[in-house]
Amino acid sequence: MIELRAGADRGHADHGWLKSQHSFSFADYHDPQHMGFGPLRVINEDRVAPGMGFGTHGHRDMEIVSYVLEGELAHQDSMGNGSVIRPGDVQRMSAGTGVRHSEFNHAKDRTTHFLQIWIEPAERGIAPGYEEKHFPEAAKRGRLALLASPDGGEGSVTLHQDARLYAGLFDGDERASLQLAAGRLGYVHLARGTLTVNGRALVAGDALKLAGEPELRLEAGDGAEVLVFDLPR
Repeated sequence: MIELRAGADRGHADHGWLKSQHSFSFADYHDPQHMGFGPLRVINEDRVAPGMGFGTHGHRDMEIVSYVLEGELAHQDSMGNGSVIRPGDVQRMSAGTGVRHSEFNHAKDRTTHFLQIWIEPAERGIAPGYEEKHFPEAAKRGRLALLASPDGGEGSVTLHQDARLYAGLFDGDERASLQLAAGRLGYVHLARGTLTVNGRALVAGDALKLAGEPELRLEAGDGAEVLVFDLPR
């Protein structure tokens, strides 16, 4: 099964300071056909206006991954962490038994464009945790770099779920493939550019859901920045 989730059909919210597109049901956007995929529960493409951000708020029992495409995002949380994440950085916050945090764009003249990803953990009630790592463009050029995994392999951040997240940059003849074990799900989200995945042409914002496919094949990219998820059912 290969199913297209067209970027143009995503949910949309415009709060003035925040413009967000929802791949899955979130907040006031509800679509029973798009409640998640395996443990992948949220992919929000957010644009935060200069000098604005998300005030302090709480979460529980969710693995929250932030991936910055443009600009900077300042993070503070109740665990005592404070940092600024930029393009190439991957941040993982395990909400566990409960955490409060804020995210702000402190720039005066630049919008922050980032992806907010939620993955349900394999176990509820774990201790909250935080991790952040940088992945340079060279690590993603023409290949899929492992960003997040259950064992922190290849320098990735650690997820409390049997899920793996990859990112790649593709242009021209650059191509890559990813094997999917029997019973696994694949989800491809194209953040920028154009890309062909298993023969399907994607534009920015599009996604593919894959089940029963043994392999993902990525090719014919033009300015493509793509996230690929290998997920349990």
